Amino acid sequence: MADSMSEYLKQDMECEGLLECIHGLKDLDKEVFRVLVESDGSLTVDEVADRVDRERSTAYRSIQRLLQTGFVQKDQVNYEQGGYYHVYRPTDPDAIADDMQRLLNDWYAKMGQLIGEFRRKYDETAASPPVEQ
Repeated sequence: MADSMSEYLKQDMECEGLLECIHGLKDLDKEVFRVLVESDGSLTVDEVADRVDRERSTAYRSIQRLLQTGFVQKDQVNYEQGGYYHVYRPTDPDAIADDMQRLLNDWYAKMGQLIGEFRRKYDETAASPPVEQ
């Protein structure tokens, strides 16, 4: 992982790199997301864990990270005799892309503000005559 924006810009990045760059997702999270995208339907945590060859608790934590970022949706399935379980499916890629675009636009605006503050602060410092003692 790159430590600075200039290092990110120098890297060859694939679209999945956005998951790490924008949301800080781990390799396992990207793998879980891929499994959900490639499945024919929604999956339980146990099914995801089997497909990524990890413990259930590890798969669950990854799914929770994906839920928090909005990449995955959770649905409740009810048993006829009572009780329920949850299944997970990927969020629509257009919705994810729109969200990433909004985050990028917000980041760009914030960086523009900070660059303006930097410019004002150091232009003032450079323009001020040195203080004599």
